[in-house]
Amino acid sequence: MEVKIGVQHAPREIVLESGETAEQVEQAVADALAGKAQLLSLTDDKGRKVLVPADRIAYVELGEPTTRRVGFGAL
Repeated sequence: MEVKIGVQHAPREIVLESGETAEQVEQAVADALAGKAQLLSLTDDKGRKVLVPADRIAYVELGEPTTRRVGFGAL
């Protein structure tokens, strides 16, 4: 699923494709905003970690779960 994270005082948002479910991402964001964690930590589908300080999160946008496309046709 696509996750967009807006960071305060940053001109661009962070966009990543995560293999986690929407509920898992939502729980991680809720924990960070509630003060249970200092950082919002998410892992993208290639295994890279994205860490955002919890006090700098402006917004988090969760996209629809994507299915892997196969083939060369544009449908």
